[in-house]
Amino acid sequence: MRSDRDPSLRPLAFVVAAASLVAVARGAYPLTTDSNCGCYKTNATSSNYFAHHQFFDFRSLPQHINQTKPINDFDANALAPTTSAYFRSNTWTDAWAIQSWNNTALLSLNSTDVNDATVKMVNSPNNIFIERSTDGSVQGGGSTYMTMRTVRHDQFQSSSEFESRSKGYQFLSIRMLARTKGASGAVTAMFTYRPPPTPHNMALVQEADLEIRTRDPPAYVQYTNQPSWNSTSDIPEATRNASLPGGRRWSDWAMYRMDWTPGSSTWYVNGVLHSAIAFQAPRDPAQVMFNSWSDGGSWSGPMRVNSEAALQIQWIELVYNNTDPGAVKTGMCVNVCSIDETTRLGTPALITSGAGSNTPVPPTNPVPPTQPAPGACAAKRYDQCAGKNWGGCKACPAGTTCKFQNDYYSQCL
Repeated sequence: MRSDRDPSLRPLAFVVAAASLVAVARGAYPLTTDSNCGCYKTNATSSNYFAHHQFFDFRSLPQHINQTKPINDFDANALAPTTSAYFRSNTWTDAWAIQSWNNTALLSLNSTDVNDATVKMVNSPNNIFIERSTDGSVQGGGSTYMTMRTVRHDQFQSSSEFESRSKGYQFLSIRMLARTKGASGAVTAMFTYRPPPTPHNMALVQEADLEIRTRDPPAYVQYTNQPSWNSTSDIPEATRNASLPGGRRWSDWAMYRMDWTPGSSTWYVNGVLHSAIAFQAPRDPAQVMFNSWSDGGSWSGPMRVNSEAALQIQWIELVYNNTDPGAVKTGMCVNVCSIDETTRLGTPALITSGAGSNTPVPPTNPVPPTQPAPGACAAKRYDQCAGKNWGGCKACPAGTTCKFQNDYYSQCL
């Protein structure tokens, strides 16, 4: 693995500034606060509007540094406490929940269609911690980052995962400044997730993934709208494998961005469009998740005993719509803000203000349509329209057709 003193890290500040499309290069906009923003406009191949903004900064938390040692007992990993007061603070716990589940129940199903793991895996709060940077590479003069570790023990794998408290995210633009380090056989990921009704209905999962596999070449990133397989084969339209732009490797710091919008998942690296998939894009409210894991299965591959890998994150930022009670905004957006046109990371810029702005607030809580009369049922654009065991509307609106995605799901597109 290349040294963190690699020359490709020297222009990091320039890369991140370019990726953020700072206002200095576009014409200055005044900084403001989230309380003054009615909505947030993103810069992309097509602009989108979102209702809410969050920023989580791990770059200057020296008081919370605690690089823990792995715990070599399966059950003790799940019972471990969080590694610092930061992960018990309201800043963290209001938004995120660190996981401690294991895969033994899935293994007991004895179904490779559900899970083909060869190693017991447990998520541990002990594997998520604030770490001191030793290479001077933290953006903005910071000294720390968050680490999510996965370790191959003698008889099992310990991993790390946290998920959003809210299950109501419905469309978002999420970014992280991150890198992946360590041994072959791990997967690190940022993704949205809506589970299937039962583990045996994996074809009904809704998920948009950004994944790095440490078994892959050092520039490869996997992008997927799950499911990526059906009962007979893989679904090639669901996945893109792309090499990082500019000759970079996933062991280098990079700003990864995923935009989930109606009918599409789009991914950027350092501000450069990297992949876009319309095929079976998620539709319904979901959680946001991050993880670092291995289970010896066909996706992660095996990890050598006493080896480890990690996802390291300097910051996470997202603008989003949400269907949770109390998160709904209605009416017109008087003040339009941007996290792309700002001169200060994590602080929005005010790009349009006053009564002259007539931007509608994003529909964060769509009202379900009234039940149509028998015989008049019609799905909406992007809705499900067919599939095994499907009993809902099968007609699509004008300008769309019911397109097959997998055995269990077809969509009006």
